[in-house]
Amino acid sequence: MDREFGWNDEITEEGGNYEPLPEGDYDFTVAKVERARSQGKGKLPPCNMAKVTFDVWGADDKREITVSFVLHSSLEWKLSQLFLSVSMKKHGEPLRMDWTGIIGKKGKCQVIIRKYVKNDGTEGVTNDIKYFYAYDEQVTTVSPAVAQSATPNTAMPNNWTPGSF
Repeated sequence: MDREFGWNDEITEEGGNYEPLPEGDYDFTVAKVERARSQGKGKLPPCNMAKVTFDVWGADDKREITVSFVLHSSLEWKLSQLFLSVSMKKHGEPLRMDWTGIIGKKGKCQVIIRKYVKNDGTEGVTNDIKYFYAYDEQVTTVSPAVAQSATPNTAMPNNWTPGSF
């Protein structure tokens, strides 16, 4: 289970045991959104970009997958695909993108395995999202054994109250 460490906690995990989810269709929850800026590439100029992290629910575990969404008219279809998948956009209707409102929303996606070259020159594998299914597409996804929370964990440690100083 994911948790915050205390300053003097014991640690054991050394990494290197990442096992990607098998390719297939999965449920997801939007975990977080970060505002960023793309550097531009090819025909795309530098643009605003949203880095969206998804909790993707596998049969035995969940994986975090982060996808970058460049806010450019040539990629408007990808933005629409995302908002259609979480029921915030309806077919044929315009939508004002609400990046904070998307957090905690659920949808379905197609996960693939992507190969890449690590910094040390060896080949690695990771998961990527190839396609976001619209809210009204009938898709059978992998049944998760892990309980899915409806909202991100907002519990505050040590009786801390937001806004109190």
